[in-house]
Amino acid sequence: MNSTNKMSLTHRILISMVAGIAMGVLLQTFAADSQFVQDYIINGLFNIVGTVFVSSLRMLVVPLVFVSLVCGVASMQDTARLGRLGGKTVALYLATTAIAISIAMAVALLIKPGAGMELVSDAEFVANEAPSLAQVIIDMFPTNPIASMASGNMLQIIVFAQLFGLSIAIAGEPGQRIASMFEDFNVVIMKLVTLLMNIAPYGVFALLSKLFYEIGFDAIYSLFGYFMVVLAVLIIQAAVVYPVLLKLLSGLNPLIFVKKMREAFVFAFSTASSNATIPVTLETATHKLGVRNSTASFTVPLGATINMDGTSIMQGVATIFIATVYGFDLSAGQLLTVILTATLASVGTAGVPGVGLITLAMVLTQVGLPVEGIALIIGVDRLLDMVRTAVNITGDSMVTVAVAKSEGDLNIATYNDPEAGLKDEEVHLPHGEPV
Repeated sequence: MNSTNKMSLTHRILISMVAGIAMGVLLQTFAADSQFVQDYIINGLFNIVGTVFVSSLRMLVVPLVFVSLVCGVASMQDTARLGRLGGKTVALYLATTAIAISIAMAVALLIKPGAGMELVSDAEFVANEAPSLAQVIIDMFPTNPIASMASGNMLQIIVFAQLFGLSIAIAGEPGQRIASMFEDFNVVIMKLVTLLMNIAPYGVFALLSKLFYEIGFDAIYSLFGYFMVVLAVLIIQAAVVYPVLLKLLSGLNPLIFVKKMREAFVFAFSTASSNATIPVTLETATHKLGVRNSTASFTVPLGATINMDGTSIMQGVATIFIATVYGFDLSAGQLLTVILTATLASVGTAGVPGVGLITLAMVLTQVGLPVEGIALIIGVDRLLDMVRTAVNITGDSMVTVAVAKSEGDLNIATYNDPEAGLKDEEVHLPHGEPV
């Protein structure tokens, strides 16, 4: 596959995204009452193709993360660097989350979505109880690594892969033989990623066609102010905050970063899952942005688990929106509490299903707002979740590049090369630098 064909794949994905949205809107407009369309097109063809596409991505996540991370840690000459790498990564993720929710709340306070609205909802929302921070730390260490892989528990997989890779690095000659085997596994898995990318245009088209057929536009109209504020802040975070931070932290050209993130951005938007997008994000970070696999294989999966900038933006706007609708005035202390709670909860509730709504429930409880107010915004949450996910993986990649630059793990020539990662004839080493 040459670079032209690779670029055409990216273009086909973008075209499929637009075509899928248009198809969904047209079917909803002209065939909303057609049982044939619902049974055989939406719940039949589109559901099958979209589900197979997402399943194929999820299929790759555990083996890709485990093998890449083992290869990365095993190749480290300075194993003490692992702690430094982790500290920088977590600190940056928390910082970007705090910035995201602060901007969201500032914009929401300025615009006041929900002012003058009298929304009444009979729906109730009951969030699952979030685990304590102590329990989260305990649960990071697996009692059965195979079970952790089977259930897709990313934090446990990351911990086990690091320990396993560290053991390989200090095991001498036996470790070198195992490391060589994992390096071969890594090359094969990346080829599998490339193969499965060929179904991406069809999967994206099917997913978006089904979503925009099913989505309730009445909900968007009734929550237009809230919807547009969240969307605007998400765009600010992705198009302004991340490029500025990247420039400040690394000195790199942010326009190159934004351009190379297009494909991963579309995948995240289509699947609405940071975990499902890990294979594409990891490939983008290593082959297009020039990050060594030893760094990217740690920062990207960790970011997909704990980095919730997009979710934090939703929580910040939703808190102000719900407070406005219910007639509550939040004090400066309560606003600060929202920022701190949402930021720390992004780590404390990592890996918990429905984490965004759980942390929002925690935030509302902390400042005395009614948790049932979440029911008011659920109608548009699915569509916003797609954009939030795209913002999240962009943040994951920005932090990955910044940390890699600080650790000397970034190939500047690859980062600046517009054709990097587009030449299938290149053979990529486990650390992500082409031969």
